[in-house]
Amino acid sequence: MIEWVKVVNESVLVTVFVFITMIMVDYTNTATVGRFSKLMKGGRARQYAVSSVLGATPGCVGPFMNVSFYEHGLLSFGALTGGMAAAAGDEAFVMLALFPKTALVLLGILAVIGVAWGAAADGLVRALKLKPSLFCGLQKIHTLETCACPGHEQDQKRMTRRILGVSSTRAFLLLATVGALVLIASGLLGPGEWDWEKITLVVLVSIGNVIVGSASDHYLREHIWNHIVKKHLGRIFLWTFGALAALRLGFYHWDLEAFAQSNTGWLLLFSALVGLVPESGPHLVFVVLFSRGLIPFSVLFTNAVVQDGHAMLPLLGFSVRDAVLVKSFNLALGLVLGFMLFMMGV
Repeated sequence: MIEWVKVVNESVLVTVFVFITMIMVDYTNTATVGRFSKLMKGGRARQYAVSSVLGATPGCVGPFMNVSFYEHGLLSFGALTGGMAAAAGDEAFVMLALFPKTALVLLGILAVIGVAWGAAADGLVRALKLKPSLFCGLQKIHTLETCACPGHEQDQKRMTRRILGVSSTRAFLLLATVGALVLIASGLLGPGEWDWEKITLVVLVSIGNVIVGSASDHYLREHIWNHIVKKHLGRIFLWTFGALAALRLGFYHWDLEAFAQSNTGWLLLFSALVGLVPESGPHLVFVVLFSRGLIPFSVLFTNAVVQDGHAMLPLLGFSVRDAVLVKSFNLALGLVLGFMLFMMGV
């Protein structure tokens, strides 16, 4: 029973961390998306750099922006492909929660690879005489100027007025974030001792409280509640709990460590194939396996290169052909680089 309580506790802690970091990343990206669109208009090299940085940003917001820029003709096909190779989806948040140092190194490597692969993909498209779809100029990129988002409500309400006029959404989110802060500070959730991990969690949740307390009602409703909470949070908790529970059962009924060590090559191939799934969730299995030391970095790396969370979904709606091309290019890249790392013993 105690072991299962630990599984639930760790799953909730990961979900809280993911929720807060999602809010922080989304808030920053929403506030700067207009600047990113201007940065794109500076040649291919700049496109490769900006798209890779956006792709490597944890979560789906950065990759979604890349798809939107591509649909507007602000990104080349190669830049989009490189940005998707750099993306690790919502799994990046869980990596940062479970192994932050390695996660930062991985995301940095993916960003660098994204730049080089973007240029190479554009070269391959020309060499193979492939013709990606033409961009669509009918959609509007979502910016603070076109929507009442953080700090930009149409009537420019004062922060104090927003806080005093508490909506039901704000009240619930404040109750949740303040409750999480109390549980973490008391040691009921997460580490019991006041180490760097606990201090970091307290600081991050406190920042989340400030954002929830000061952002516009529109932002809380559309960005945090309708998008992050409804579309991401429940799925992340269930996949995290499922992966941790499966590992717990695997250790109890089966020599999981011996199986993983003797079938690493097949696991690497399987991680690449799972990476083709245009959804966040299934890839968490490899994140948890790596955090437990059951698979090498090469397997996690291969999955990270091929997968892009659910950022591929809007591209599928725009052009199935382009989506298949992007996935094919990144599958080949992930397998080649992954097996190179595997043969090097990484």
